[in-house]
Parts: sequence; C-alpha cells; structure tokens
Amino acid sequence: MFHQSMDNQSNTSEIILLGFPGIEDKFHTVVSVTLFLVYLVSFFSNGTVIALITCNRRLYQPMYVIILNLAISDLLFDTVTLPKIIAKYWFDDGSISFAGCIFQVFCVHFLGSFDSYILLMMAIDRYVAICMPLRYPSIINNRRIIISCCSFWVITAVIALGIALVDSGIELCVNNIRSCFCTNSGVLSLACNDVSSQRRTIFGIAMFVLLLPLFFILFSYGIIIRVIIIQTQSESRKRAFYTCATQLGVICLYFIPRIFVYIANQVKLILNEDVNVLLLCLYNFVPHMANPIIYCLRTKEIRRTLKNLVKRWILMKSPTIPAVHTISN
Repeated sequence: MFHQSMDNQSNTSEIILLGFPGIEDKFHTVVSVTLFLVYLVSFFSNGTVIALITCNRRLYQPMYVIILNLAISDLLFDTVTLPKIIAKYWFDDGSISFAGCIFQVFCVHFLGSFDSYILLMMAIDRYVAICMPLRYPSIINNRRIIISCCSFWVITAVIALGIALVDSGIELCVNNIRSCFCTNSGVLSLACNDVSSQRRTIFGIAMFVLLLPLFFILFSYGIIIRVIIIQTQSESRKRAFYTCATQLGVICLYFIPRIFVYIANQVKLILNEDVNVLLLCLYNFVPHMANPIIYCLRTKEIRRTLKNLVKRWILMKSPTIPAVHTISN
C-alpha cells in the first residue's frame, strides 16, 4: 500500500526544493559554497572517525562504539540531504520526485531520532564513568552497548516509517517546499486537505523523541557537574567543566532550536522563511561537524591513533630513509 501510494503520487507530482526562498540570486554562490564546505567537513571528519575506530581494535570500547554509531548516522544524514540542495544552487536542479522526497522524510526523521537517543546513551556512559567508576565495567560493556544501538536503529526506523506513511498518503496542491530538504512539516504544508490531526500526531511523536532524551541528558550532566565540583581539584575541574560545557553546547544546539521550530509550527507562530531554513540548517548540520571533534578527536586514544597513522604514512612515503640508515650501520 505504501509503495503503491508513493507511485501514484510520484507519477503526478514533482517536488521543488526552494532552499532559502528569500535570498537574492547574487548570494546563491555563497550559499552553495558554504553548504558544500559543510558537507566536506562533515564527510571527512565523520569518515575519519569511522575509519579510525573500525580499523583499530584497541578502540573497540563502549564509548567508541557509541561514537561510531553517531558518526555513521551524521554522515548518512548529510549525504541524503546536502548534495541535492547543493545541486539546486550550482546547477539549478532543485526538483525531486515525490518518492524521493518521502525517502528524504524517512531518512531525516529516522537519523534525527537516532541521534537523540545515541546522545542520550553517550550521556549515560559519561554519567556511569564519572559517578560510578568502579561499577562501570559491570554496567557498561560492548555487548550491552551494541544491543542498545541496534535497538535504537530499529525503533527510530519504525518511528520514521510511520511518519513517511502519513506523508505518502496526502494529496498535493502545491509542489514547492521552502526548505533545503524534505521534512514532515514541509510535505504537510503542500496538502490540499486539512492535515491538523496529522500535525498533532507527528508533534506528539517529536516531543517524545526529543524531550525524553533531553531531560535525562540534562539530568545526568547536572549530576556529573556536581560530582566534578565535589571530587576534583581546581585545575582538573576547569578541564572537566570545559569538556562538559562544549558537549552541552552541541547538545543544546541540536535539541533547543529543533523543539522551538516544532512548537512554532504547532502553534502557527509565523517565522521568517529564511530564518526558519537557517535554523533547520544550524541544528542539523553544525552538530554533525562538531560531534567528531567534541566527542572523539579530542580524546587521547584517538589522537594517539591518528598520530601513529600519520607517522606510518610518512615512513611509507620516505622508504629510502630506513634503507640508508641500515646500510650505514
């Protein structure tokens, strides 16, 4: 039924992604180059994290398994969304089939929901490591983390499939989405009939996906900060506070604007279209660039692994140096 509905819609409809609808043509190059650079940074930073963790058995630890899942999710999200909107500004190719749009809706809500729960799992990991260090190996282990991650992949896929099914059944009267990629709210704005009940349903799902993890994340960080104040020395305390502040900054950038936009759409608060799209880009793409640095590339083990790989690469590029040294000996 889902496949047939999408075929019927895609045969008669083509969606046009408008990107930032209010900006002048002279700024299109700036927007396209910015989005392209965002994709490059996300691709190489998350790709580096994935390669480092998968190729080094010493990094097969719970924290890095969580980070690996986050990097995969972020890289997939950006790959599904950014190339199309970049093509719109570079080649004036902003059209996407209805089936392709529904696929984007599925991926956006699937991977966005997954990020919420993987950030929750990361906060739990840090909470146990700092507040219950002696019990950490018995509570957090690879088997439990892998099972939890697989469960989140399945649960969020089911949630996103339900959203995609709702969107695939609407009748389109307009085909212009004022956004950089297809979302549930964007597709529902094209509907001919009243979709207020669908909006309320999706809003309830979104609040469950966002508010529940955010509550536990803030709660766990609150306890972590309390433990840091009580148990650590002043110098170590500063480093710990800095780490917590940067992580909380990225987490809040992911959750707060997203919740605000959902609430604004629900209460019909009118936002400037370009501001709305800018918020969408900020809370989606900036965390995807920051996550590898905040959670992974700043850790000692990752830096050591990266340093060893660079040294090995330099030695491979200069094979004559060890050879001369051996002869002279």
